[in-house]
Amino acid sequence: MGKKLQTEERPLRPVDLAREHGLSTQAVRNYEEAGVLPPAARSPHGYRAYTPLHATALRAFLALVPAHGHRTATAVLRAVNEGAPEEAFRLIDGSHVQLLEDRRTLDAVERALRDLGPLPADAPDTLGGPLLIGPLAHSLGLRPATLRAWERAGLVRPRRDPATGYRVYDAEAVRDARLTHQLRRGGHLLEQIAPLVEQVRAAGGTAPLEAALRDWHARLAARGRAMLAGAAALDAYLRARP
Repeated sequence: MGKKLQTEERPLRPVDLAREHGLSTQAVRNYEEAGVLPPAARSPHGYRAYTPLHATALRAFLALVPAHGHRTATAVLRAVNEGAPEEAFRLIDGSHVQLLEDRRTLDAVERALRDLGPLPADAPDTLGGPLLIGPLAHSLGLRPATLRAWERAGLVRPRRDPATGYRVYDAEAVRDARLTHQLRRGGHLLEQIAPLVEQVRAAGGTAPLEAALRDWHARLAARGRAMLAGAAALDAYLRARP
């Protein structure tokens, strides 16, 4: 009889789950209340009694967070614990779609920056000086109304000639117009282009963005790798469930 008792699984306390991941015991309790962990059994005195299944669920959640974010990871585990794995798969599919879209955006930005080519600060184009809206629109194959729409969206910032009130596009404004034009041709929406144009402005041009693009590549690769790790941990949890 004593031997049997020694081989039975000992219930896990919140601290047992917390210690493995450097969490607080309150965090473990919070995860249970949020549905990340299945409900734990309670002792006659009200203490939580976790099992290896709870430990596997916690590992799956913490592996999913860097891949999908805290909110999605929580929703995935909650769906699994509620017996709705198809909803969990749908949420994961959404993250994969977003990652693919982010990769396409990065590719489009890199192509657009390559197509811009060098642009002398004192010569926006072959005319040798700042451009008015008509010549710039003609050089890009656009209507002036399109440039005015981009201006309203904050993508292009021409200055106004104090004498005539005409829009004047200096080297920076021409660069922004060319970048916006390339990204629009790639199918990107104005609200998607706006933060990219802001990055170019903050960097003072396209050349300093090389380091940012390398970091962007690294972050996407790390996210893809995290998705693999999260999928493996979630599969382990699904296999362990009754």
